[in-house]
Amino acid sequence: MELRARVLLWKLVLLQSSSVLLSSGPAGPATPGSSVVSESAVSWAAGARAVLRCQSPRMVWTQDRLHDRQRVVHWDLSGGPAGGPARRLVDMYSAGEQRVYEPRDSGRLLLTPSAFQDGNFSLLIRAVEETDEGLYTCNLHHHYCHLYESLAVRLEVTDDPRAAGAHWDGEKEVLAVERGAPALLTCVNRAHVWTDRHLEEAQQVVHWDRQPPGVPHDRADRLLDLYASGERRAYGPPFLRERVAVGADAFARGDFSLRIDPLEPADEGTYSCHLHHHYCGLHERRVFHLKVTEPAAQPPPRDSPGNGSSHSGAPGPGAGDPTLARGRSVINVIVPEGRAHFFQQLGYVLATLLLFILLLITVILATRQRRRGGYEYSDKKSKSKGKDVNMVEFAAAARDQALYRREDIRLGYKNNLLKERVELSHSPLPAKSIDLDKEGQRADTRLSPWLPEFRKEYCK
Repeated sequence: MELRARVLLWKLVLLQSSSVLLSSGPAGPATPGSSVVSESAVSWAAGARAVLRCQSPRMVWTQDRLHDRQRVVHWDLSGGPAGGPARRLVDMYSAGEQRVYEPRDSGRLLLTPSAFQDGNFSLLIRAVEETDEGLYTCNLHHHYCHLYESLAVRLEVTDDPRAAGAHWDGEKEVLAVERGAPALLTCVNRAHVWTDRHLEEAQQVVHWDRQPPGVPHDRADRLLDLYASGERRAYGPPFLRERVAVGADAFARGDFSLRIDPLEPADEGTYSCHLHHHYCGLHERRVFHLKVTEPAAQPPPRDSPGNGSSHSGAPGPGAGDPTLARGRSVINVIVPEGRAHFFQQLGYVLATLLLFILLLITVILATRQRRRGGYEYSDKKSKSKGKDVNMVEFAAAARDQALYRREDIRLGYKNNLLKERVELSHSPLPAKSIDLDKEGQRADTRLSPWLPEFRKEYCK
């Protein structure tokens, strides 16, 4: 009898399952149009390495080695008679493993084992009790595709058989069930992402398109096609095909950035990155408006502080590309300073000092010679006039020449008296006694010839 009742209940489930579907899931494998998730303008200099970033963690491909345990359904109950937070009732993975959390619900709450094949995730309560009343939530999780969907059903328990039934309150289904009778909480989603186990690597594809300036989107040129299985296809002219690339581990890291190296002015345009994951229903597009500018003039690289030229044997960034413009290179060679340079500078200093000393000696000698010539000229001038030298004047001149007494001055004299006076001036005078009477008589004798004339003139 119980077996017949269970069969009838499951037939009812199959009849009702076709009328209720989750509105959030796609209805079939049809591919919707790509949605633009980002659009940006980038600028790079000609000759540089341009990188157009296109990343998505939802495109990371991982092989399912756990028998497809990445999909799970679980039922939760909240808002019961006792109140309190929501509690987990039962859950089941896509591999068919079912788990009931409360011991009292074991054998009383049931999920069909073929839920992930036919898309029927309805919950069957064999005998409804007063504590079963509340808000039930059917939650579907796809961890690989990052999909989360839910459906709510309100369960009410009544003692009146005529009040039993189901209706829609505008947000969710409300199901009224008689106490002790079975209740079926409907949750159906037959989208292929929940029911079919496709080969994921055959349904993941990424491609890059390029639009030259003035070309519309529907006439864009295809550059690259990438598949999760490892297949790659390159399009476009050969000169561009050799300069564009995407990382070999793109599907392992979810990074499908396009690299253009080196960038040329003809590469300017609009680039589009299309991400398609047919299994997960992902269709995104990222747009980049690339502008190529003139390269900035840069000084030559310096490998060392003392040398402006590069001595490394590695070729430059554009050594192997004949299409790159080659500019004029200037090499500055600076000879390092050695010990000979130091001695050379020291010789310059010593030579300059020696010339200064010689010039100083020459000035001193010229000055002394000029002074000596002045004294000789004064003596000769006095002799040429034939006048006697006054002792007082000579004594004064002798004092001026006290500094030069030790020098041997050889002069020519016309009489012995002048010679004697000069010798006396150069040697210390000996002390002697002078008789004034005798000296006076000598003076009178010398002046006697001129006295008569002086007297005549005086009398006149």
